[in-house]
Amino acid sequence: MKKVLVTGANGFVGTQVVKELLEHDYEVVALHREGATIDSIASLNCTRCVGDVKDPDSLARAMQGVDTVIHIAALFRQAKHPDSEYQLVNVEGTRNVFEAAIAAGVGRLIHCSTVGVHSHIPEPPANEEEAFRPADIYQETKLAGEQLARSYFSANKIRGGIIRPAMIWGPGDTRTLKLYKGVAERTFPMIGSGKTLAHWILVSDLAHAFRTFAEREDLHDEVFIIAGEKAITLDHLVATIAHSFNVKPPAFKIPAVPVQLLGDVVEFLCKPFGIEPPIYRRRVDFFTKTRSFD
Repeated sequence: MKKVLVTGANGFVGTQVVKELLEHDYEVVALHREGATIDSIASLNCTRCVGDVKDPDSLARAMQGVDTVIHIAALFRQAKHPDSEYQLVNVEGTRNVFEAAIAAGVGRLIHCSTVGVHSHIPEPPANEEEAFRPADIYQETKLAGEQLARSYFSANKIRGGIIRPAMIWGPGDTRTLKLYKGVAERTFPMIGSGKTLAHWILVSDLAHAFRTFAEREDLHDEVFIIAGEKAITLDHLVATIAHSFNVKPPAFKIPAVPVQLLGDVVEFLCKPFGIEPPIYRRRVDFFTKTRSFD
């Protein structure tokens, strides 16, 4: 039995990775921040450990006796946070995880990035060699964190690699829940043409990929985009959800540019007060940016 540390273990993806590992007889250390909601892992047969990627001492304690680290913890898109916080969590936090793992003699580390480092794909489908074009602070810092991780791998300071998940969906994802609820209640606004391609990955399939990559000790310093079988248009996505609720899909489409401009204004007004804007440009990107992979 190997001992695996999962950072961000109480999150949407982290919880599924913990379950996947436990189902395959791994001993799991589930790292979560103090005061965080841990309902998703409270009943699981894992060692729950309080820690923070911004706190090297807490990482050092959590790493004791660990064979493998799956690093998922990150600060996701929340406009209420200053840019400096994204840097602290997604870049310096990654550095702290790698340094603690190396100091503790961890043999393998799998780092979670995102296909967001590519942002819009102008000539789909893309692969792992697609150009980087991060479009916001989340994507910029995730790219910086990924490049930092690769520097450790290429220098052979620790073995492992990187997974870039496509758009993740599945049980426990409150962001997708908002989409389903909006379509079901017929309050979902279709912005743009509806022809934009979106590529999804079921969270349990993603968790399987993390475990498989961790087990493949012959694979080192490699990057894998993990996505479902094919990309689908937003029209198809929304129509499928609407059909499952026996309602009609949105009848009208709202032009994207005015909503993007409105998002910029709302974010500008809310951010100084630490308020999460009801709409901002990054949310509109969901409707306008093509994400499709081979």
